[in-house]
Parts: sequence; C-alpha cells; structure tokens
Amino acid sequence: MTTDEGTWLSPEAHERLTKELEYLSGPGRAEIAQKIDAAREEGDLKENGGYHAAREEQGTIEARIRQLEHLLANATVGEADTDTSVAGPGKVVTVQMGPRETRFLLGSREIAGDADIDVFSEASPLGSAVNGAAVGSTVEFTAPNGKTLSVEVKAVEAF
Repeated sequence: MTTDEGTWLSPEAHERLTKELEYLSGPGRAEIAQKIDAAREEGDLKENGGYHAAREEQGTIEARIRQLEHLLANATVGEADTDTSVAGPGKVVTVQMGPRETRFLLGSREIAGDADIDVFSEASPLGSAVNGAAVGSTVEFTAPNGKTLSVEVKAVEAF
C-alpha cells in the first residue's frame, strides 16, 4: 500500500526486508567486491566476461540496496486490518471481471515475499478502484488500454 505515510508493510515483511538490506549492504557487497577483484586479476578487462558479469551484478545489488533503503525509510509498519468486509492493503481480494474471477493481494509485492499470488499495488488502476470497496460492490476503473472496466468485489480475506 502506498499512502501519504508510505508503503504499508506487515511486521514480518519489514523484518525480512531489513535483513535483506543488512545482508546486501554488508556481506553481499563484500562478496561482489571479491568477485570483481578475482576477475580483474584474470587480465584484459575489455574481453573479461567474468569481470563484466560481476560489475553488472554489483549494479543490480546497489540498485536493490537503494530500493530497500527508500522503501524502509518510507514504510508504515503495522498489522493488516482484519475486517474482511472491505478491500484494503494486505488483503487478498477476489473480483469478478466479466466472465472470469481474479484473486490477488492488494499492496506491495514486498508484502507477498515468496507467496505464489498476483499482487496489485494500490496505485494500479484495479488496486485503486477496489481499495476501500465493500464485498458485493461493483467499481469501475480505466484499464491501461483506455477501456473502462467494471469489477465486482466477491470476497476479501486476510493475507
């Protein structure tokens, strides 16, 4: 969830992301620096695939560190609302869109962790439409292709 206070995170997600940041900022950076040094010792850097791969990995790690730092600095940490009559952050929402039913977690992908579930941000067209909607209500949103779609909120459950 993205609010004026920041992205909503469960305490578990906050702890998991904090540990990931600590690892990447410490041992993760040290490991990639060793890989770069080892590859550099192999000689000519222009044709050294191991060196270029390690540098690319370093860029990926640094980008993830920046992402986590920003996310954690702006996060609102708390337990998910247990009211299953209204869709909200940290809840699994089931909607009926035309002939098909779709089930997803409303909030940040970071909340889901390794769970095998689709995630829609509150800032997404569908997420913003269903956020705060009661079970049984029908809401409309404009899809990225410009079409207006109606969805019925069928069920809400805690994640």
